[in-house]
Amino acid sequence: MALKIVRELCTACGDCEPLCPTQSITAWKGVYRIDANTCSECEGDGEPGMPQCLDACMEDDCIVPA
Repeated sequence: MALKIVRELCTACGDCEPLCPTQSITAWKGVYRIDANTCSECEGDGEPGMPQCLDACMEDDCIVPA
């Protein structure tokens, strides 16, 4: 499974990008996006069952399952 960023809710703060262990989060058209092909939901990295970008994002429901 992978995650995605809801474009309309992203504030482009950039807090999520440096935390991504697979570098799946990149700037795109003024906001950020997650590459579903490389997103591992931090499986094996950090706290089990808790993707690091979800913990960093301050906007509710901005990062959701793809």
